[in-house]
Amino acid sequence: MDSNRESSPGTPPKALLATVRRILGPLVRLFIARQVTFPQLAELLKQVYVAEAEREFALDEKKQSASRIHLLTGVHRKDVRRLRGAAVTDEAPPKTVSLAGQIIARWTADPRFVDEKKRPIPLPRQSDKEPCFEELVQAVCKQDVRTRAVLEELVRLRVVDVVGGEVRLLMEAFVPEKGLEEKIYYLGRNVADHIAAAANNVQGGEPPFPERSVYYGGLSDDAVAELKDMGTESGMEVLQRVNRRALELKKSTKGKGRRRMNFGLYFFSEPVQDREEDGHGA
Repeated sequence: MDSNRESSPGTPPKALLATVRRILGPLVRLFIARQVTFPQLAELLKQVYVAEAEREFALDEKKQSASRIHLLTGVHRKDVRRLRGAAVTDEAPPKTVSLAGQIIARWTADPRFVDEKKRPIPLPRQSDKEPCFEELVQAVCKQDVRTRAVLEELVRLRVVDVVGGEVRLLMEAFVPEKGLEEKIYYLGRNVADHIAAAANNVQGGEPPFPERSVYYGGLSDDAVAELKDMGTESGMEVLQRVNRRALELKKSTKGKGRRRMNFGLYFFSEPVQDREEDGHGA
């Protein structure tokens, strides 16, 4: 008998529990480092269980009851009643994330702000005759903002530099060197979407989302460094192509579409204690 299969309707697959533990390992290391205690996490998990059961597992045309949520989640009825409808933590991105991300996306995709090789061009701070940084900010913000304040914030985040009156883009994707709030936001958005895509595929969602990787063990430090550089360079090329096309499509719908997408890239390496398989994964 397959040990990973459910032995009864109430028993989850052992393989799933092992996978959950593997996923939680890096998160728990982060939690401990940032003083998130187990009681805090346990309370948060109760909130998430109740919210997801209420939102995703309601029966057709029937109001979800506290008893059914209890049966689905194992959360005590009194906690279900307490947590139902509880205010959800604001998941809006920090203003610096929203602004910096949009400016980089526009600067690397809009034909007015790139050269013939699709590379972002240096922009004068102001100009009536050529594309300039002020025009870029106005195209993104769509409201009355001080271009100087935006520039100062982007310089602080090391997104741009100012040389001889020109504003130059230092990165073609927003990976903040400073600002814990910004880094935490991207952790939540990107990891949640990656897991959502993989979970959809495990559940047999059709059509499946692309979710692929290349894995090798038994590599030297130099080999990993070369592969990281290769993956970063080729990955950024793909991201920029998707970015340019996404901007074109958003303009064509005038921002009236009701769906979102997230296409990502990651690379990870670490030393291993035991020899792992020298294979590659899809």
